[in-house]
Amino acid sequence: MSSNVFFGRFERFLRYRRNNTPEFKQKNATLELLKSSILVAFSGALRIHIAFLLLQTDSSIFTCIAGGLVIYSVYTLDRGLGSEEDIVNRKELSGSRKEIGLAVSMLTFVIGSYVLAKEGMLALAFLPFIIGFLYSKGITIGKFTLKLKGGLGVKNFVVGLTWGAFISGLAGSACNSMLPIVLVFTFFGIKLFINSAIYDFKDIKGDTLAGIKTLPVTLGARNTRNFLLGLHLLSHLMLGIALINGVLGFEPLIVLYSFICGLICIQNYTITDEEETSFLNFERTILVDGESASIVGLRTISNAFLA
Repeated sequence: MSSNVFFGRFERFLRYRRNNTPEFKQKNATLELLKSSILVAFSGALRIHIAFLLLQTDSSIFTCIAGGLVIYSVYTLDRGLGSEEDIVNRKELSGSRKEIGLAVSMLTFVIGSYVLAKEGMLALAFLPFIIGFLYSKGITIGKFTLKLKGGLGVKNFVVGLTWGAFISGLAGSACNSMLPIVLVFTFFGIKLFINSAIYDFKDIKGDTLAGIKTLPVTLGARNTRNFLLGLHLLSHLMLGIALINGVLGFEPLIVLYSFICGLICIQNYTITDEEETSFLNFERTILVDGESASIVGLRTISNAFLA
């Protein structure tokens, strides 16, 4: 055996030993915890921008960034607090330093809420943060316990209601009419309800073990898929009518791309008998969480060509 081969194998052995120490695993899990919500936050910030476009109000980059920071803080808080189903659904976070995740969550929330407070929208910053805590851990006062997690479709409803109100509230603060705000709230509320239900399909095992009654667990894959498809068609029909009648900004590309992307996601990612692969996970992430980035990018390119 040549010396180069020997030293190459020895180096790989040392690397293997180093990468499998408890300290390394803890650092890696902590890094996963901190970065796991970045794409969701970025996507949320762009959804706020899209809401500005639909409401025909001037988009504020500071509002979008602040909203993204609040979204990051809420999701990192949820993952930092942990839950029984995460033992199965999020094995990569096992062993992470939760206190670091909670500290970063609080820091990003303070920054985001400070920006929103300067714009007179502090209450909207606390809305998802408080609901996120009630969902993850809940509160107990004497014999009374309030926790939002567990009921049939409650998680999906909470996600849709909270972020629909948050997005439409931030973008609609300067809007003079309530009807466009209600339409944007309904559109994003239903979209995020559907997206959260799509992710439930890959978490069936963990949710079943934890006794969480998600839609796929309770209704079955086929019934849930049909229900989500109906919601998707209804929300985009409503949005299309609003655009045609001038109630919302004329943004046909947004509606069309959202409609096609939603159909693909409902069709492809609500199948439970396929083994989860890294490519499938990546593809789902791009199409679900990356949808708003694709919409904004395509709209920018189309406007450049039409200018």
